[in-house]
Amino acid sequence: MPLSGEGDLPVPLDADRIITLDFKGHHLLEHVDDPIQKDLSTVTRHGDSLFFSCDETAGVDRLTKSGKDTWGNHEHFNLGEMVDLPAGPKGEMDIEGLSVNGDWLWVCGSHGLKRDKPKLDRKGPKKALKRLSRIDGDENRYFIGRFPLKKTKSGMEPCVEDGDRKALHVRLAKQPSKLKHWLRKDDHIAAFLDLPCKENGFDIEGLAVKGNRLWLGLRGPVLRGHALIIELEMKEKNGFLKAKKIDGRARYRKHFMELEGQGIRDLTIDGQDLLILTGPTMDGDGASDLFRWKGGLAATRSAVHPAPEKVCSLPYRGALDHPEGITAWSGKGRWLVVYDSPAPERLDDDDQTVTADIFRVPKRGSSRARSSGAR
Repeated sequence: MPLSGEGDLPVPLDADRIITLDFKGHHLLEHVDDPIQKDLSTVTRHGDSLFFSCDETAGVDRLTKSGKDTWGNHEHFNLGEMVDLPAGPKGEMDIEGLSVNGDWLWVCGSHGLKRDKPKLDRKGPKKALKRLSRIDGDENRYFIGRFPLKKTKSGMEPCVEDGDRKALHVRLAKQPSKLKHWLRKDDHIAAFLDLPCKENGFDIEGLAVKGNRLWLGLRGPVLRGHALIIELEMKEKNGFLKAKKIDGRARYRKHFMELEGQGIRDLTIDGQDLLILTGPTMDGDGASDLFRWKGGLAATRSAVHPAPEKVCSLPYRGALDHPEGITAWSGKGRWLVVYDSPAPERLDDDDQTVTADIFRVPKRGSSRARSSGAR
């Protein structure tokens, strides 16, 4: 791994390879208002099928391999037409977590509240002030569920039913967010549940799954520099998913760890480790790093854990190229990273394409990163 020469600190990695993602024009897709390639929130892979989410829709998007370094044949799957969502198929789900486990596609909404943008240039100062006071919640954002992946000629496809396998999700009826209901009396989290996302409010932005265990990576809250992963273990009950009691009477575990003050943008599993993609908690630009929580899957108690190993930094480009999703790629130690707010040179608006980067991530970080885990 390249070093800066000052204190043995890691410098940002360069992409090992670049691939092109080819999407349909959003005007051809129902309930899609903005170009998908400019607003990617997360990514996961099943063989030759890549799944993405754009946080403005109620669906997922699939690309399949169409060339050596090109993925296309875009299909959009509206999840609101497969399951009953509170705001229907047009209401945004703000999907920030996607994870393939076996032949299942797991999906998680952000569960976050949002504050209206003031739009001073369009509304004027008085109306902008009023807009800035509004906090809204989209009930579709409270989705946690899984869909069977069915093999078709065009690729793997999420569906309602495939043989004995059926789509299931956490009940959304009486309390739109069961997860927030379970957290209402939590000593660490309760105070942040009604704060907007991007203001250190509760905001899920990462999902990793193994079997029926789910790890939810939170962009916020970050407490005294400690980011949070919430762990759930799901069971089926009366046609829905429900979290088991796994920590005394609680239906969740809390894993706090210091990530240099950053929040979590995505999670992925590497053997028994969790790779953690980080970024700023608040609304603004900042560095993005990759941490390795070694043996994270073996942690079975709520705790403040030693700081995980920082294995590398990703290139920082200010207001452009915000790393939002990571998934394993072909070849040992290679990981695909996709971006929100992509730089203009990544985009070809005529062809509806955007490029993404494949990084060769070191198994171990710098010596300083290794020692930081023992603090």
